[in-house]
Amino acid sequence: MGGGESTPAQTPPPIPPEKEFDQQWRKTCWSKRERDQMVDDLRSFKVSDPDVGQLRCLLHGPVGSGKSSFINSVNNVFQNRTTGGALVAATSGTSFTTTYDTHYIQGRSGEKRLPFAFNDVMGLETQKNGMHPDDIINALKGHLPEGYEFNPFHPLTDKKKEFIQNPSFSDKAHCLVSIVTADKISLMSKDVIDKMKNIRAEASRLKIPQVVVMTMPDKACELVNRDVKRIYYSKTIKEKMEICSNELGVPMNCILPVKNYHEEGMLDDDMDILILNAMTQIMNFANDYLWNLQQHAIH
Repeated sequence: MGGGESTPAQTPPPIPPEKEFDQQWRKTCWSKRERDQMVDDLRSFKVSDPDVGQLRCLLHGPVGSGKSSFINSVNNVFQNRTTGGALVAATSGTSFTTTYDTHYIQGRSGEKRLPFAFNDVMGLETQKNGMHPDDIINALKGHLPEGYEFNPFHPLTDKKKEFIQNPSFSDKAHCLVSIVTADKISLMSKDVIDKMKNIRAEASRLKIPQVVVMTMPDKACELVNRDVKRIYYSKTIKEKMEICSNELGVPMNCILPVKNYHEEGMLDDDMDILILNAMTQIMNFANDYLWNLQQHAIH
């Protein structure tokens, strides 16, 4: 047993050509210049109502779908380093988020915080477990106070003193962001899907825009696992997005795949571009909604 030679790294098998399209089915620019431009545009984004400091994005979805990881990933992009502001459970079958908190994104040193904020809520689970859908609807309408502790069995009612009776435009959610995982979308329970559909129906009634952020595309597709830039060449990812569109009733152009920061120690421009594309669409939708709210208030 002398000093033997090290075994060469195994070359992964080639991806079968039938798994890929010949060209991107959703046009995406992957340049560093494009990434930096999107960062600058979002930093200087003008909210349509100057009295509303931040556009409020309400995140919801099944337990373990990557809601907190998405917030941290967005924060990473704007801080240009790995961060951990929203705290993430490594692996857990139950929801790690237990209180209603607003997560702000810090500006550059000396700048005020960025013009958007996130509210992450307790994960949805089957039957009576996890987040009560009525509390997500309360959050959409702006009735939940900061620090409110979720109770899966007793949602907040207008009889409780914490209930915000007359929410301002700032208290309300300006965009509902459903977070689902690409690798588990076809395994989601009917119970959780029904809860998500009911919440979306209420958001539609309130005219609140909705998008789906689809996480973990690398777990669903080997092509993306090897190179995130191949995401819109992948037939598997397109199929997963079509399943998501059919299950939740969301149009394909409102389904935004992203790879959250999870194991990476350093930032990656290609991951950033997917995150920034998602944030740009969310911000535009949220701002349109706020503008419409103002118009109705004026008339």
